[in-house]
Amino acid sequence: MARSSRSTRKHAVLLSATLATGGFANATAAEELRLITWGGYAPDDVVAQFEEETGIDVQVTLSNNEDMISKLRATGGAGFDLAQPSQDRIVGVQRQFNIYKPIDFSRVDADQLQPAMVKATQDSTELDGKYYGVPSVWGTSGLIVHNSVADVVTDYTDLCDPAVAGEVSYRLKRPTLIGFAFAMGMDPFAAYDNREEYESILAKVEDKLIDCKSNVKTYWTGGDQLLALLRTGEVTAAMAWDAGGWKLNAENPEIRFVAPDSGALGWIDTFAIPRRSENEEAAYKWINFVMQPEIAAKITNESGNFTASKGADEYVKAELRDAYRASFDDSAINNIKWYPPVPPGLETMEGQVLDTVQAAN
Repeated sequence: MARSSRSTRKHAVLLSATLATGGFANATAAEELRLITWGGYAPDDVVAQFEEETGIDVQVTLSNNEDMISKLRATGGAGFDLAQPSQDRIVGVQRQFNIYKPIDFSRVDADQLQPAMVKATQDSTELDGKYYGVPSVWGTSGLIVHNSVADVVTDYTDLCDPAVAGEVSYRLKRPTLIGFAFAMGMDPFAAYDNREEYESILAKVEDKLIDCKSNVKTYWTGGDQLLALLRTGEVTAAMAWDAGGWKLNAENPEIRFVAPDSGALGWIDTFAIPRRSENEEAAYKWINFVMQPEIAAKITNESGNFTASKGADEYVKAELRDAYRASFDDSAINNIKWYPPVPPGLETMEGQVLDTVQAAN
């Protein structure tokens, strides 16, 4: 009995030591934030400041939408504490794979965020009455124009104006279909769940783009190609991303990005909490830290894209700040058409239209 008792006591001591060691290891691990994000969204100086202020180590994995989905799907939402998928890549993925957990907005300092972007993100990431995203970094597609044609080209369909014949470029991609539809007075996003109505919209846009072909210098396929065309003056008006327009504006003030009359097309990269996050507290601390205006400005300076942080443009480098303000006042921001989740089958329909436009004489 004595030997058995000593053995039991010894086992208990070893078990206690093991549990204590394990508890310590878990406590140590809990002071790490594993972030999967895009390039430029976690600058070294921002990471260093967060680590110094919180004592939490940040492990950054650079990624994109497809890779984030793949990694989190493979682990059932484990391996990372915070992810940054785009707002239209959450609901469908969550329905299918259950890799995220709802956002607790009581832990988010929403007063730091632009209300229009909070609403847009909530609208896009709502599932069963719960929200799965907080807005972070955003950008748009709109118009890049030379001042010589700025009075002519104020909306997407103005790219078909005879005054800019042969001096126009845009991509044969879905944003062009969406932009032209809005400029023609239709709402393609509202028709996403009505296949017949969406096909009708696409048919009208297809006709317009075929009629517009004679105006197009070339359909650009890469950002560098488009920037070169605009720099040389071969193209004076194009549909493209805001960051490209601001980059050109820094080189040549005669070229600028314009939010179209019918609204720029907007994307938002979010903060989303993986379902099996091991340090949710650190994730919310990071969200609130980087959305402080002065910190968010560092992300803009690094990535070239603005954030949902209210007032952060005050701290952005002057040339980028001024170009942004020239493109977006409050009314232009409120008029942005934010991409909703894409229902299955829509991109196949759009691809057929784009192929028809490409093949048309």
